Amino acid sequence: MQINANSEHHTSWYQSTTFKFAIIGLLVLLLLIPLGMVKSVIREREETERQVEREMIQQWGSEQLISGPVLHIPVYTYHLIDKKNTKVKKWLHIMPNDLFVTGNVEPEIRYRGIYKQVLYNADIKLNGYFEALHKIDIQADEVDWSNAHVTIGVSDNRGVKGEFIFKLDDTLIEPESGLITSDLSSSGVSFKTPLSIAILNEKKCFEANLNISGAKSLLFNPVGKKTSVDLASTWTNPSFFGSFLPVDRNIDENGFTAKWTITHLNRNFPQHWIGKRFHVDEHQFGVKLYDPVNHYQKSLRSAKYGILIICLTLLVFLFIELVKKKEIQIIQYMLVGLALVLFFSILTALSEHLGFTWAYLVASLSIISLVTLYSYGMIKDKQQAFWIFILLSILYAFLFVLLQLNDFAFLAGNIGLLLALGAIMKASLKIKPATSSQDSIAE
Repeated sequence: MQINANSEHHTSWYQSTTFKFAIIGLLVLLLLIPLGMVKSVIREREETERQVEREMIQQWGSEQLISGPVLHIPVYTYHLIDKKNTKVKKWLHIMPNDLFVTGNVEPEIRYRGIYKQVLYNADIKLNGYFEALHKIDIQADEVDWSNAHVTIGVSDNRGVKGEFIFKLDDTLIEPESGLITSDLSSSGVSFKTPLSIAILNEKKCFEANLNISGAKSLLFNPVGKKTSVDLASTWTNPSFFGSFLPVDRNIDENGFTAKWTITHLNRNFPQHWIGKRFHVDEHQFGVKLYDPVNHYQKSLRSAKYGILIICLTLLVFLFIELVKKKEIQIIQYMLVGLALVLFFSILTALSEHLGFTWAYLVASLSIISLVTLYSYGMIKDKQQAFWIFILLSILYAFLFVLLQLNDFAFLAGNIGLLLALGAIMKASLKIKPATSSQDSIAE
């Protein structure tokens, strides 16, 4: 027998397409480690921002909830306990008949290092009246009119600035810190308003002015039988939320105006009751000064797509190697993968100073240029390097579009993946199977 000298050598197992795919797959799994580390750094930076935010809010004032004015009158009932009459004190809470609120919210952005927080100062005016008290059926044995109080709930008293002016029937009343009763709210301001039986058939008009500082949001409780709230601000990104949305609103480049109108039929508590039977905080509403620039969330979202960008890019290099017969070493695959992972770290670092859009542009151009030049150095083919440049540009542009979408991000992502898979399947048809040579045996 004679072996044909012109026969092809067997393809070594470590040079086979299957082995190459397996190594690339293992490499992708290994790249998940640095990608996870980048995600961890992003979360850590985001938590640092939250900590700075909490510190600034503690010094300025937190989210504010205005509740009131509410009239409180101490009432007493007698109970027979151990054969003795025991006097039990509770508070009668009376809601205003009409409550008109007008407010001007002036936003202020404060910085601490590279971090910022949206704060505000608000001038609030409250007007309205309580109905004549003789119309109220009070289920009590004794009523102490002389110790009546009006309270205005403020969720964070640290935000109260300057004078807190309150008038009842044109009588200026000095404020007292804290609430006379905690049945409805946990913090706020009280005003002692002694009443007499002689004036119970008259309605009581009130007027209050306060300047309050806070952060993020301003909320109100609809305590009036009819509650009307009018707010205006120069902030251009309001987010209206709570149990009720504005009946009228206008948002433009100069700010926003909003108006709420709520009646007692829209809530689940009456105009008056005794004790802690109802909770007024269940129906709060208001506005949040929404800050649309949250670059950490966008950076974290982009890193979640990192594995897809890595897989698609390495597959392109693998197809170039198999179709164009350009040998690429495993270490070169790894360096390309690490460059792609580095993009998300650069993006996060730059976004803290440039904003997300400019940071994304600079980071993507840097990585695209780096990988393109490196690919040309590997395969020595300008045309193939150009196609790699086009591919990476499309991938990063598509990722940027996804990050700007909210409602359609999932749909757009799946459509993009479907198109990418179709392109990969078409490209894979050009891969020729490795032919293992068989020895020619001449007899």
